Amino acid sequence: MSSVRFALAAPTSLRQEIRKSIFVANAANARSAAAALDFVAATGDTSATHNCWAYRIGQQYRFNDDGEPAGTAGRPILQAIDAQRMDATVVVVTRWYGGIKLGAGGLARAYGGCAAECLRLAAKAELVELATVEFTLPFAALLLLHARLADLRAEKLAETFVANGALLRLALPTEQVAVLRRLLADATRGRSVVKVLD
Repeated sequence: MSSVRFALAAPTSLRQEIRKSIFVANAANARSAAAALDFVAATGDTSATHNCWAYRIGQQYRFNDDGEPAGTAGRPILQAIDAQRMDATVVVVTRWYGGIKLGAGGLARAYGGCAAECLRLAAKAELVELATVEFTLPFAALLLLHARLADLRAEKLAETFVANGALLRLALPTEQVAVLRRLLADATRGRSVVKVLD
């Protein structure tokens, strides 16, 4: 399975009617557990029968069935998040009971299916893991580095001039660190050493 993860490009929602019950899924990005819980609190509808939810932020996850039978709502929502390879994502599925019991399997399919369809239809962006690096570079190699920043998908965070060149700090995709090391080793005959800060 691919290790590529995605985040929502924008908050999204989806409404479905399943055997006279109304299910509304609302999904958003959440960079922390506190942000996810704030979204749950802001999105849940007190007039609804249930506001079930789940979030995934890296290795952190949590889910809640909000009164539905255990394992029939929160866990299927989390499984939908994971199946869509989403990260930093929170989903709240609100249900207004329509008078027809769905049973445990029906509830799991309804909650998980509504969350999955909401995420499937949403605009997504690939999450890129970034590294912050620092290194010194002689003046002669500075122009070459600046010309290659776009190729490296790097953002210059700081540049401080010192007696023999510049001290630079960059943020770039983790997989580009090795490319940067080779580039600097070639340009400086191994004198420039890249230090990863985080």
